Amino acid sequence: MTDSKGGTRGAGKRQRLMAAAARVLHEQGVERTTIADIAAAAEVPTGNVYYYFKTKDELVRAALAEHTGYLTRLTAELDELPDPLQRLKKLVALWVEQREVAARYGCPTGTLAAELGKRAEDGLDAEAGRVVRQLVDWAERQFRAMGLPDPEGLALGFVGAYQGMSLLATALRDPEVMTGQGARLTQWLDSLAA
Repeated sequence: MTDSKGGTRGAGKRQRLMAAAARVLHEQGVERTTIADIAAAAEVPTGNVYYYFKTKDELVRAALAEHTGYLTRLTAELDELPDPLQRLKKLVALWVEQREVAARYGCPTGTLAAELGKRAEDGLDAEAGRVVRQLVDWAERQFRAMGLPDPEGLALGFVGAYQGMSLLATALRDPEVMTGQGARLTQWLDSLAA
């Protein structure tokens, strides 16, 4: 079966380009990344990229869509856990598991949002903010389900703690920052439930 983008193989190339954009932009940043870098990472000839994405900004949007999709899948899996405290603690554990990546490149969405926020108004900063907001909203639902006051404030603190520990791990090039701060974040969550 085929589609307007060249069939099922075309859909595979598009998806590979989206995944490669998310990975390469995370590792190199928007300004240092070229379309050729993304094409190479996706194992797609550079000229073919333009069939799917006309500009680098379209690839940035594709990377943000990848982050949104990943976060949607992740939170859906976490929502299968029986209670909100377990969900939040599991998320912290997953963050800590990614400590080597965080120490090298930071949070994929957070670093992209910070970089895009420094550019001229092109709407990409707002799109990155929506991905971060998706995580904040999910965390807020967990705190609300726990019956805690100010669930939005708690969610902002929770996501802010992750962004902070990710930034510090990167700045200090020390993955164990994630381990230690993840343990503190877990203790904080336990204290809220007590």
